[in-house]
Amino acid sequence: MSQAPQTQESVSSPQQLVVAVLASFLIPAALVGLLVSYVYSVKNAGSNAAITQSAGDRIMPVGTVAIKAASTSTGPRSGEDVFKAQCASCHGSGMLGAPKFGDAAAWGPRIAQGVDKLLEHALKGFNAMPAQGGGDFSDLEVHRGLVYMANAGGAKFAEPAAPAAAASAP
Repeated sequence: MSQAPQTQESVSSPQQLVVAVLASFLIPAALVGLLVSYVYSVKNAGSNAAITQSAGDRIMPVGTVAIKAASTSTGPRSGEDVFKAQCASCHGSGMLGAPKFGDAAAWGPRIAQGVDKLLEHALKGFNAMPAQGGGDFSDLEVHRGLVYMANAGGAKFAEPAAPAAAASAP
């Protein structure tokens, strides 16, 4: 029986052994490194937009919740109601130069400008006062609140009536 010659490769020198050992460690390490860099680059693809935003913009909440008390009133609020709900916070104490409620000396020069000018300031804001005093009222309600405050300061303005269509609505 004859046997087929077997070829067996062997390392014939110490230099070949060192090269074989280094290659068996370096080639897989290089492949793992390339794989990690590929996965990292794919994971962060498109993240350049996030870098340009400020941190505050990125962590800003998506929405907000506003809770408002349900009103039992079916029509426009009175001037006194508007004053108590919004205007009293500044006009009650004279905060930021607001004329105090009932102070005729402070309201006198303002009353002299006329109700139309005062209403314009109340609706659009004036000096430190924001539009509508920062409230959420109809123009009629703001007008009523203005007349209530000005009359307490010495004016004789007539309180505006609700429009006929709104007055007859249920």
